Amino acid sequence: MKPRNIAIACGVAGVAVGLAAAAGIVYRKQIKSAASLKRLTDHADGYDLYAIDIAYDYDLDRIIAAGVRDDQAYIDAVVAQVLPGVPAHVQAPQFACSAFVAVDAEGRVRTGRNYDFKDDTSALLVRNHPRGGYASIGFAALNNLGDNTPLDSVAGRAAALMGPFAQLDGVNECGVSIAVLTLDSKPCDQDTQRPVINTSLAIRLVLDRAATTQEAVDLLSAYDMHAMAGRDYHFFINDAAGDAHVVEWDPRDPDRAFKATPVRQVTNFYACYGDEVLPNQKNGELGHGKERAVAIADVLDAHVGAQDESIVWDALRAAAQEPNPEDITSNTQWSVVFDNTEPAADITLRRHWGDVDAFVL
Repeated sequence: MKPRNIAIACGVAGVAVGLAAAAGIVYRKQIKSAASLKRLTDHADGYDLYAIDIAYDYDLDRIIAAGVRDDQAYIDAVVAQVLPGVPAHVQAPQFACSAFVAVDAEGRVRTGRNYDFKDDTSALLVRNHPRGGYASIGFAALNNLGDNTPLDSVAGRAAALMGPFAQLDGVNECGVSIAVLTLDSKPCDQDTQRPVINTSLAIRLVLDRAATTQEAVDLLSAYDMHAMAGRDYHFFINDAAGDAHVVEWDPRDPDRAFKATPVRQVTNFYACYGDEVLPNQKNGELGHGKERAVAIADVLDAHVGAQDESIVWDALRAAAQEPNPEDITSNTQWSVVFDNTEPAADITLRRHWGDVDAFVL
């Protein structure tokens, strides 16, 4: 679960000027979006769950056409649409994750996902309703947007507006879910003369435009991939039929050939080379974290045909990680259960298993 996390920090002065101008027609929908921002929890550590309802319009094709072979070019293209005139810069956090599919006795499909990262963060629930696209809900890490308490300043509210372009996971109205997970290989930077997308755009494209896993696979395979933040990634994609695949770019192929591998669970190793990966160790460019996938498999295997929501939470607990200052891929920041059959999301922050917030589209 780890994409090239983009971190957007907006200069306070620039944001203040930008949102002052927002009183005009240009920023009307941005103001409406920012006004919807609210805090949903009140944890003692100060890292909470926030929510925002995106009302502004954007054009993904224009962002892609701007060229996204470097991270700042991507941020510039996003800001030009969301908050023109506001300066932004990119940071590059790192994180790990686990993701899997489960099916209960009634055939209801769910996706479980842990987002792991060493540094604590607030989370942002993003409700998105793109013009001409599918509505979705998903989550972004607010430390990647430069402000863990976005209600405390104009700059924080402006940063939260970037949520749709910093999501780490989500599910759309068709039941397609996607989660990004980090890898240990050299960052992918394909150049086959096709249009280029990056890690964050892949998530946005799938949520906005894919009605099935196969549509998501076909969509992503049509682009060259540029991995963000100096890391490599793959994506766990599932749909209402339970057709779960991991999409990745072959590290052993000089051209980084596109691969879509059917799997039930995955962590931070290549699914296309899963048989070569051993648990409890680094496996070079093929990745790590196999032991978490094994822990998930043990739970799911014990309840084949009856993997209800409680079993999904058991599997998430089995793969969750405690904080370890020496391990950047430790410390589960949130655990989420996406309902692919009737699109919804239940989330808890930092292993507070008895404190779950539920959301529907």
